[in-house]
Amino acid sequence: MTAIRLLLVDDDPLVRAGLSLMIGGADGIEIVGEAADGKDVDTLVDRTRPDVVLMDIRMPSVDGLTATERLRARPDAPQVVVLTTFHADDQVLRALRAGAAGFVLKDTPPAQIVDAVRRVAAGDPVLSPTVTRQLMHHAAGTAADTRRARARERIAALNDREREVAVTVGRGLSNAEIAAELFMSVATVKTHVSRILAKLDLNNRVQIALLAYDAGLLEETGEGGH
Repeated sequence: MTAIRLLLVDDDPLVRAGLSLMIGGADGIEIVGEAADGKDVDTLVDRTRPDVVLMDIRMPSVDGLTATERLRARPDAPQVVVLTTFHADDQVLRALRAGAAGFVLKDTPPAQIVDAVRRVAAGDPVLSPTVTRQLMHHAAGTAADTRRARARERIAALNDREREVAVTVGRGLSNAEIAAELFMSVATVKTHVSRILAKLDLNNRVQIALLAYDAGLLEETGEGGH
């Protein structure tokens, strides 16, 4: 199996050294480069072709949000996992809206960071249902009415089944859990998720979850609320 190519981006050399030590010894992951600032990310991605970028948010010249937005706009975009010190803050939310596949806290145990890198490389977001709910509640209230109207317009492009799948994704369910709840095969769930992403021009499941929340779909199922 080909190793997952990982790029580390953090302005603290001690954090980068710690991550290198923690992740460098893991099976199936190869650290292909390091950057101390978001301004170097595009060049390094061109040179090293990573599958996953572990991205700090707060950096001196170009922050991780801007760097994530630039990366995810590329046609061959690597997955981005945000490194943060807070569970739920506006910057984490902005990174997820920009297309990051999830986030890990800087004090996360090494094995969990390695697991996060592997999961994202395999196409799974790194957000537990608990953290998803926490983020959703944090998102409520910030220009919520405008966002809700826009989100509902976009969700209207989905058919009833796709809408049901979008709600279950928003609740943080895995493909297998969605399949069991909606009485369909895992392959059918994957097809629906792919169609939702294409119809709504989204990057990943995290963005489906955020859009479903913005549109008020989770409140309608008793999963949301303020």
